[in-house]
Amino acid sequence: MPSIERTFTVDVAPSAVLEYLQDFSHAEAWDPGTETCTRQDEGPVVVGSTWHNVSKIAGIGTELTYRLAERSADHLVFVGENDTATSTDTITVRPAGTGSELTYHANIEMHGLAKLASPAIKLVFEKIGNDTERQLAAVLNELAA
Repeated sequence: MPSIERTFTVDVAPSAVLEYLQDFSHAEAWDPGTETCTRQDEGPVVVGSTWHNVSKIAGIGTELTYRLAERSADHLVFVGENDTATSTDTITVRPAGTGSELTYHANIEMHGLAKLASPAIKLVFEKIGNDTERQLAAVLNELAA
């Protein structure tokens, strides 16, 4: 089961980070693999809100339905699912100086025959983790400007 984790700091208060990231449609700006991410329901973002995500990773396109599975004062959990995979993204945000420390943990569980690709996916995930850290930090730091 491939997973990645990155911890980094940004110049934005935890409450602003969580407010921004709880709307998963913003993944279009900070997730290098996301091509589109469209909210499927209406109203305020709450636990249970869903998004249709279209991504391309290593040249392979995929679509997942993500839902906000958990939200607390210091973390968000999104679960994305399709027939071949379940992706769980946990974002923990803590105060750090005048900004925040984020820990981003992504875990992907492959289903059926797709499990055979897990070792290759782990290598791709490592690069994606580095790219996501850079892009997410840049987008969040722009909020502080």
